[in-house]
Amino acid sequence: MIDTNILFSALLNRKSTLGNLILLSGSRVTFFGGNHLRDEIQRNWEKLRKISGLSDKELNDSFFVLSKKVSFIEEELIPLEIWLKAEKLTMGIDIDDTPFIALAEYLSTFLWTGDKVLYNGLKKRNYKKVVNTKDLQRLLSHRHS
Repeated sequence: MIDTNILFSALLNRKSTLGNLILLSGSRVTFFGGNHLRDEIQRNWEKLRKISGLSDKELNDSFFVLSKKVSFIEEELIPLEIWLKAEKLTMGIDIDDTPFIALAEYLSTFLWTGDKVLYNGLKKRNYKKVVNTKDLQRLLSHRHS
């Protein structure tokens, strides 16, 4: 499960560590995102374009390449009890991150986040299914060796 700030960062620079992790992971990792992730990209398109200095075409190309590596899932498939668990986990950290936790729980996978507040908050709550970029690199290097 990939969160918005990871995909934003990869969009801004596909050759970055984040971009390379997504693009060069091959079949070793499947990345998931909710449909709200696409919505957030669209809502922040102008901001992404300004920050990146990319043209609309370049940014579209970047999004196309990256989105081929992400399986998008409809959040409506997630049962209510998982939403409630996710909401409880994010309450007091950032309730706006509930969809990411809900989807990670629904798919029984890790949430890859670059949001330090979310990462640290979930770790303090002993939530084991959250990783940052260093954690993911470590996991991938163990799988590869």
